[in-house]
Formats: sequence, C-alpha cells, structure tokens
Amino acid sequence: MAPVLHGYHPSVYARIARLTLAEKGVAYGWVEVNPFAAEVPAAYLALHPFSRVPTLVHGDFALYETSAITRYVDRAFDGPALQPADVRALARMDQILAVIDAYGYWPMVRQVFVQQVIRPRLGEPTDTGEVARGLRDAEKVLGALEALAAEQTFLVGARLSLADLHLGAMMAYFTAAPAGQAVLDRHVNLRTWWQHLRQRPSLAATDPCLPVTQL
Repeated sequence: MAPVLHGYHPSVYARIARLTLAEKGVAYGWVEVNPFAAEVPAAYLALHPFSRVPTLVHGDFALYETSAITRYVDRAFDGPALQPADVRALARMDQILAVIDAYGYWPMVRQVFVQQVIRPRLGEPTDTGEVARGLRDAEKVLGALEALAAEQTFLVGARLSLADLHLGAMMAYFTAAPAGQAVLDRHVNLRTWWQHLRQRPSLAATDPCLPVTQL
C-alpha cells in the first residue's frame, strides 16, 4: 500500500519529507492541509494533535515529526540508503539535522526568507531588524555547518543522506533572498555543496511554487 503524506505545499518540512520520498522512488498520495487555517480539520488533528505538518500515513500506521518520517521512509522502502552505515558518519548526520532544526530553521526561513521574499509578495512591509537578526544567526549556523561538513560531495560523505535533504529544503528558501545568498557565498564548502545539490531532479520535482506532483 502506498503511503499518504499530509502536508502544506509551501512548508519546508513537508518538502523535506517529499524530497525523501522522491529520492527513494516511493509513490505516494498527497493530502493538502493548511496548518494556519482558522479551523484545521478534526480528522487531521486526530493524526497530529499539534496541528503541524507533515504527517505520513502508511496503512494503519500514522507518523508525525519530519525526522521520524524521513528515517521511517528510508528504512521501510527499497531504494538508495539515505543514512550512512558508518557509525560516526551517522552520528554526524544526526548532529547536522539537530543543528538545522534547533538553530537554522528560524533565522534562515522565518526571519530572512519570510521577511525578504514572502512579505513583499503579499504587499506587506519588511522588518529590517528581523532580517538583520536572522542574517546574524544564520551566519553562525552556516559557519558551524561549514566546519562539520565532510570535504566530499555531500554533507557527511560521498553519498546523499538525510542531512542533505533537510538542509537543502531550507537552503532553497534562504538563497531565494538576496541577503541569504550573500551569506552562503561566504562559506565556500557549503556554496559548492549547494551548487551540486540544487541540480538534483528531486529538488525540481518538489519546488513549492509548483503543484504537488505525486510519484
């Protein structure tokens, strides 16, 4: 039975789950859920009591929290492994995921991308102070990731991992803001990594500006 992903197509976390499914070659259904709606459907709240996205339903098994979903997809389905077998590389992947979630999402996406890209699109003013704080914190995050990243094609070695997909979804938004791209350009290894990763078909297939394409 094909899994069904419940998500909001602009969501960076829903995109991370979609990227994982795409890289594994897993066919899936899609249910659009707007977590910002005044009334989130009761059926969705029964799946996710915190009213966020995404949630994966696979048969009678429902799972929320993006990192749990991506690890499950990697373990439950055939396709290229997205978690390293080497224990230290796996630990580094876990560390990078934690850094991105704890310290990267808010400045990169909510402060820089939303303020410099989304608010102007909506005809709303940009809070320059918020952008400045986001850039300051994003600089620290990218500096830490630059130091942690392997000196190979991907973040934790020669093969794609969940760390690449997790950061890639956020980097796509961050670099859509001119100031975000300028910060990335100062981190040579990450800039090279992003130039390579952004060419993958899964990034194009999960572009949030396009309708969700189910595999």
